[in-house]
Amino acid sequence: MSAAAHCRIVSVGKRRDGGTRYWCLEHRADATAKYGRRSAKCRHADIPPIMPNQVLDLDIESFPGGVAMWGAVAPIYDTTRIAVEQGVHVHARRVPRGPKEIDGTFRRVRAARRRGQHIREIEISELEAVYYMVSSVLGFQMKRVDCTFCRLPHLDKDWFSVHPHRRHLCAGCGKYFRDTEPSIGNPVAAAKQSFQAWHPLKPAKKVIDIDQSKYPGGIQVWGSNPALLWTVRRSEEEGIHVHVASEDGSSIVTDETFSRVTVDGVHLDEAMIRMLMAQSALPHIAGRIVSVRCPKCLRSHFDKAENAFTPHTEHYCETCGSKFRSLGRMRKTIGNPMIGILAELGRNASRPPQQHRSQLLVETI
Repeated sequence: MSAAAHCRIVSVGKRRDGGTRYWCLEHRADATAKYGRRSAKCRHADIPPIMPNQVLDLDIESFPGGVAMWGAVAPIYDTTRIAVEQGVHVHARRVPRGPKEIDGTFRRVRAARRRGQHIREIEISELEAVYYMVSSVLGFQMKRVDCTFCRLPHLDKDWFSVHPHRRHLCAGCGKYFRDTEPSIGNPVAAAKQSFQAWHPLKPAKKVIDIDQSKYPGGIQVWGSNPALLWTVRRSEEEGIHVHVASEDGSSIVTDETFSRVTVDGVHLDEAMIRMLMAQSALPHIAGRIVSVRCPKCLRSHFDKAENAFTPHTEHYCETCGSKFRSLGRMRKTIGNPMIGILAELGRNASRPPQQHRSQLLVETI
């Protein structure tokens, strides 16, 4: 049976041009074709459904050594040939600092925690986890926002994950509704509050100096991001997370977070790495992140705050105070020096870096 056969497409009102808006209740996606016609299938019809082996049911009390969850995205630099997983990454230990009984990435996690006679349960999906990472790294608070029509918890994605707003489009029923204040909706915010999952962060202590020629299996680099859930009895480390593959590239031999990472004599800036990781997960700015220098002082330019997720024509150099425009075919861009640095490292690597495309985000929006 085709994917389109599973769609449940209904009319959910009028468009601004007077045409009809259609929505698929089965896949929670737009099903409006050109000129306001009913599409044969919705935009999510061909996305593989979540299979039972891609879901983790987790009893937190069974792992007194600690449970941690993060939104997992592709590394920003990857010279391995190891498959990259996206979704909810989970670590679980039965003994503090002991071996990880669970170390994997899942499309959905259902977790339960008992407190006396009360059992609290949360469910976190792949998109909720990844967009929680994006919003938190870029400095935005999130809250639980429920659709006023069908009561489905609402998730703001892509552009909406970095722009607080009152009017939301429900993925469940396809109707627009309004919140009481400008907000960014993400069910993970309520899950963290329910589980009292707020925890301290501390800078990582370890450092690493990598000569790529000595690691033919390749390396992977991410910026750290706050855990969605953290029951470990110690502070979470923040810094730059690095995987080093074995010589034959079949497994990971180093899996640590470092305060300072140097590759081929080049120091990787933690703030730029973390920012690029969040920027790479936003489809609406894909291709807009560039390496740019101030033409007056020749210093690399790093856009911060709102400019870090809003492409713009005029840049302001923090070093010399000059204003300048981007050069090249794109008029509106975002400056992050790490683009150029990683490109240079890639030219010196034993094999070309993988170019990861965020299938998770691009195909499901």
